[in-house]
Amino acid sequence: MTLRSIADLPSPDVRDAVADNPVAVVPLGSIEQHGPHLPCGTDTFAAELVAKALAERLDALYVPFGPYGVTPIHAGHPGTINLRRSTFEALLTDICHELADHGIATIVLVNWHEGNNASMNAVATELQDTRELTFVAVQACYTAQRIYADAGGELTHGGGIETLAVLAHDPALVRTDRVDAPTRPDDALEMDAMRRSHEVYGFVTDVTALADDGWYGEPAWATAARAETFAADVADATLERVRMILDLQARRRAGD
Repeated sequence: MTLRSIADLPSPDVRDAVADNPVAVVPLGSIEQHGPHLPCGTDTFAAELVAKALAERLDALYVPFGPYGVTPIHAGHPGTINLRRSTFEALLTDICHELADHGIATIVLVNWHEGNNASMNAVATELQDTRELTFVAVQACYTAQRIYADAGGELTHGGGIETLAVLAHDPALVRTDRVDAPTRPDDALEMDAMRRSHEVYGFVTDVTALADDGWYGEPAWATAARAETFAADVADATLERVRMILDLQARRRAGD
């Protein structure tokens, strides 16, 4: 399928796209420091790449959200722009209301930044309850963590998988010449696993709890060959589950 982005289409074409398939895909990322070797837009670039690939596969309307996210954990580091949760939630709420008014019935949120989780979930559950909208959340960073694990890829802040995403977006933005050997501070992997657990978890409120200079991992793991298929690989790994959820929700609505 050809990507249909609301930002690129004339108004009548947006109307036709929604009439053809009332599904929108919205990427969520963040602008924050990613060490000396990756751009501050890493999370947003990754989310947008996967969201575009997923929108194509679903023949859905791609709807940019904006580059910023909820990222107090990185506050104070040059290049980090942190939105208050109230600001992020108000922006996402307004966008989703507008999409619903256009005739969109399903919104797929593709997220690459964990700091957005609480806010995106709050907005999705509230609007699904109060509007005729169905939401699906895709945690693309966790999908990438799963599919690259066997090949040695790690979801660390500024590490191999995030370097791979930037290589896929624009190789000129990757400055691995600025880092030497892989960095792996004591307990960093354990701290990351702790905060990302789905069962019992603790909290990290300052990224320096993971690493003194705000990043760690193995950027050199990322290669141009892997980058060529990054967006497709992550999108494909989510597609079956997304379609299953959409079908389940459709059957439930039909039963009601």
